[in-house]
Amino acid sequence: MPEKYTYTPTRFMLPTSRYSKRHADYAVAFIETLTHTKGEFSGKPFHLFPWQETIVRDIFGILKPDGYRQFNHCFVEICKKSGKSELAAAIALFLLCADKEQGAEIYGVANDHKQASVVFNLARDMVRMNPTLSRVCTVLDGQKRIVFPPTRGFYTALSSEVKTKYGLNVHGCVFDEFLGQTDRNLYDVMVNGAEAARKQPLSFIITTAGSDKTSICYELHQMALDVEAGRKIDPAFYPAIFSAGEDDDWRDPEVWKRVNPSWGKIVSQEYYERFVENAKTDPALELQFRQFFLCQWTSTTKRWLPMDRYEKCAAPLPDLTGRVCFGGLDLASSEDIAAFVLVFPPNDPRDEYYVLPFFWIPSDGLARRVKVPYAKWHRQGHLMVTEGNIIHYDFIEKQIVELTKKYNIKEVMYDRWGAIQMAQNLKGHGFKMTDFGQGFQSMSPPAKELFRLVKDQKLMHGGHPVLRWMMENVYIEMDAAGNIKPNKKKSAEKIDGVVATIMALDGAIRRDDKKHTGGSIMIIDCVSGDVTRNGELVKNIGPGSGVWRW
Repeated sequence: MPEKYTYTPTRFMLPTSRYSKRHADYAVAFIETLTHTKGEFSGKPFHLFPWQETIVRDIFGILKPDGYRQFNHCFVEICKKSGKSELAAAIALFLLCADKEQGAEIYGVANDHKQASVVFNLARDMVRMNPTLSRVCTVLDGQKRIVFPPTRGFYTALSSEVKTKYGLNVHGCVFDEFLGQTDRNLYDVMVNGAEAARKQPLSFIITTAGSDKTSICYELHQMALDVEAGRKIDPAFYPAIFSAGEDDDWRDPEVWKRVNPSWGKIVSQEYYERFVENAKTDPALELQFRQFFLCQWTSTTKRWLPMDRYEKCAAPLPDLTGRVCFGGLDLASSEDIAAFVLVFPPNDPRDEYYVLPFFWIPSDGLARRVKVPYAKWHRQGHLMVTEGNIIHYDFIEKQIVELTKKYNIKEVMYDRWGAIQMAQNLKGHGFKMTDFGQGFQSMSPPAKELFRLVKDQKLMHGGHPVLRWMMENVYIEMDAAGNIKPNKKKSAEKIDGVVATIMALDGAIRRDDKKHTGGSIMIIDCVSGDVTRNGELVKNIGPGSGVWRW
């Protein structure tokens, strides 16, 4: 049953404007003929939540003296799992099928075509599940387009390439996850084009909070705050921000309830509690929770690793002679620290990963650094030097080649920057060299695995002081999708060894996954501890181990 609801027109309505209940009822009635398309709500009527109905009534029911809508821009900043994408899809369909605009052009836009398709796919399924719309509309799946022949209108999903958007006659534009927009060009093209060609266009922007405070999303976020506070007046701009304050405690359930207007209807409190419990010891998850579930604009960077857990992995390393391992090479600047790290995957799923780092610095660098004990680390054998004021890469190359006499190095991942020539030389010595990208897509999976191994005390490093210093320095950066990577510029100090460790760990993880999968099915009973392969008992690792390998 829908909630009892009483509407009060927005305080942003101009004194000369009026609220037309007939227009507002018409929009609400259209949307509530639609059905939900996913999960437990699939097939059920689209009963608007109070916050959704308020927005619909405000933007479609408040009219200027000339009879056209007052609001042409609606900026909705709200947390994930609140129903914002479903509302955007319903509004797109209203603009296409019920707004009586001849030749209406409705565009769904996001930072990439996949994201733009999210709202489109919801709208497409709403059409197919509605008896009337499914008869009238034509869905062209391959073109991501819905055509409405009675008014010669269409709704289509677009990617964000600006050069293809000039000349569009926009009646409605739905921007999904606006925080992903890298610049304002696309927004300007779509919005300005609409204002020039239509009497009552609507740009409907939905987003969670972001982290880039130079972005167009943050600019509109600030605009919305200014309009709400009365610092700016823009009669056509409608702000709707649901966010926690900077000083609010992100762990407080009362804050969660206040920020999410769909609280208890889509996501349970238990989901939030589990997320927060994990986030208490994982800074990357904390950033995600605050940004995506509390709509707080956060810094992209945060100090990362739980060093108390890291310290517990400092026992002396065993003899690793002959063991399979993977290398990570980060040469950085020839005037600074170079790092080569070997990661040894476990032979048994219960065992730990071992990390063996090597570092080099030019001899002149020892005297330049006073606050960091480079000279002490050199005397202790933890930091090697090459003569002069730059690192001699041929010296590093020879030492890496020497390591193959002791360790079974299967593959070396390297950062292209400054390492192309050495990579070619090492290939000549029989190394398998893999160019490893430094972006989110490549770095995030092994970085998250590194955090997990440290948290679970499964990354043994022997207490190497240089690597420990670098681990403590690391600040991570997060993108809009929740991917992470180390940020060298924002980190407190050098982190080359951490980057090398992440790259090497990627190879070790890939090898370890292959080793434990193959063509067989492996099952671990977490109650008895029995490990079976294809139905046969392999071993017992103890009850309640909770270790899973497939």
